[in-house]
Amino acid sequence: MSNAQPVERTLVLLKPDAVARGLTGQILARYEAKGLVIVALKRLLTSRETAAAHYAEHEGRDYYPALIDFITSAPLVALVLESERAIEIVRLLNGSTDSAKAAPGTIRGDLSVFHNRNLVHASDSAENAAREIGIWFPEEA
Repeated sequence: MSNAQPVERTLVLLKPDAVARGLTGQILARYEAKGLVIVALKRLLTSRETAAAHYAEHEGRDYYPALIDFITSAPLVALVLESERAIEIVRLLNGSTDSAKAAPGTIRGDLSVFHNRNLVHASDSAENAAREIGIWFPEEA
């Protein structure tokens, strides 16, 4: 009897701060070193429409305009990662969304100190992963 988990996919965004600081390769290497497979990857300047679709659940909150402004301010790298338990693994590698509280050894804990400039986004559930992959990589959905 196999203990293998089903393979799942997750969306990751290396936000404009990660790209501007030249951390793309270092962050991607962490995911690959853990055994995650890069299924799709592109560097782009995000449209406000794509950003609004991605962050739709935050619309109406006081921080929403700044969120949209930031994610569309400069190029980012969007990617789809795949493995058993990909969502859980990526979120653990990324660390707490509050970079000041992120554990050492995590991407945010090692590389960021800013709460709202926290380098990476990752899907938080299978449902959101499917929705987000559909927004950024419709050909992979």
